[in-house]
Amino acid sequence: MRPSPLRRTLTAAGVAAAVTAALAAGPGTAAAGPAQPAAPAERVEVEVPGPEHGTVAGSGHVLVPAAGHDRPASRLSEAQARVDGTVTKAVDNGPTADRLDVVVIGDGYTAGELPRFHADARAKWAEIAAVEPYTTYQGLFNVWTVDAVSRESGVTGDPDRTTVRDTALGSFFWCGDIERLLCVDQDKVDAYAALAPEADLVLVLANSAKYGGAGYNEPSQTLGYAGISTASAGNEKSGQVAVHETGHSLGGLADEYFHPGTPGYERYTGKEPADPNVSTLDAARLAERRAKWYRWLGEESPDGGTVGAYEGGGYFTTGLYRPTDNSLMRVLDKPFNLPGVEAMIAGFYRHARPATALTPAGTTLRGDRAARIAVPRLTAADGHRLTVRWSLDGRELPRLAGRTEVRVTELGLRPGDLRAHRLSVTVEDRTDAVRDPAVADTLRISFDWRVRR
Repeated sequence: MRPSPLRRTLTAAGVAAAVTAALAAGPGTAAAGPAQPAAPAERVEVEVPGPEHGTVAGSGHVLVPAAGHDRPASRLSEAQARVDGTVTKAVDNGPTADRLDVVVIGDGYTAGELPRFHADARAKWAEIAAVEPYTTYQGLFNVWTVDAVSRESGVTGDPDRTTVRDTALGSFFWCGDIERLLCVDQDKVDAYAALAPEADLVLVLANSAKYGGAGYNEPSQTLGYAGISTASAGNEKSGQVAVHETGHSLGGLADEYFHPGTPGYERYTGKEPADPNVSTLDAARLAERRAKWYRWLGEESPDGGTVGAYEGGGYFTTGLYRPTDNSLMRVLDKPFNLPGVEAMIAGFYRHARPATALTPAGTTLRGDRAARIAVPRLTAADGHRLTVRWSLDGRELPRLAGRTEVRVTELGLRPGDLRAHRLSVTVEDRTDAVRDPAVADTLRISFDWRVRR
């Protein structure tokens, strides 16, 4: 997701000032630490997680060097190099082309600690998958691990900012003088992510229990992934930080927190932002103009309360409204609100498809040959499933509904019929969590085959 016009405006207007004010309640004080380049060739925008014991999910965005602290990793020994870069499919739900592929890379793990990295990766994915709509849509995801071997265990800046570790990805706390901001060298991350098939989302796990993380929410210009989230493997809040960041990279959601008392952020006076979960319109005008989340107004939301228009969001105290008071885009340990869930599902289906044609579509099937598809399993508590409908020459065949395999001999073609017929299947996710027809249109897929007796 590219930054919305709102986020570009914030950065240009001085988001660093807002972050400085928000950091006042955070841990740590300025001191000498890891060297950072005075004039980096390239800087990228990252989101700062909120204070560990605070109430907000983030503290705004800052620009940091894309190359991290620009300290090259040492050369690996021959034994270390043999396992460095090993790719493992930790969760297999189908072909890469039809699934959202999450690539998990560890940093600060020595060759001997790789089994722990794999355990940490499984545990962190379990934390993420426990949050809706990830829980329901786990079947749309593949998870890959890439072994990045570090010369030293742990990461720079842990336990304090004078600590320096020689690691594969150059992860370090105290990025931009912010203790909890955990940055990486993006080129090094990309070098490992490129080893896995078609990464859609990258998660970097630091071998640390220290609270922290970062959200690199610009899509990769070379590998195409939606973004990078960094997190501490051993910290109980890091999974929530990672999920919040995917709200930006996958869901295209804006931050719903704001900075009271921060100069420049008292009131938003700009244009209507593109983000689906912040608006200059109050509830009455949302309904009147049938805009943004108007379809959800008045509904009970999983994060508590009803969907409406609550003033404050996108870092501004007034002038912008958010759908609910305390969703995950504002506060950690809360669920996504209803508009957020819809946006996340839309994001999932931008990378994944609701079915795979196991029998190549467009081919001609004769005799006893079968058209076969694979449908991912949903895990919703309410039993929600994908619908599968078959038709012959445009006429639906209700008796075949729900089937994932249909043979030509089951179609009732008459003896002597030499014509080519068209067998079609449509798989659709009719979830109640999506109300926008434009999004609903992306939740279906159809395949056709020619069939003859």
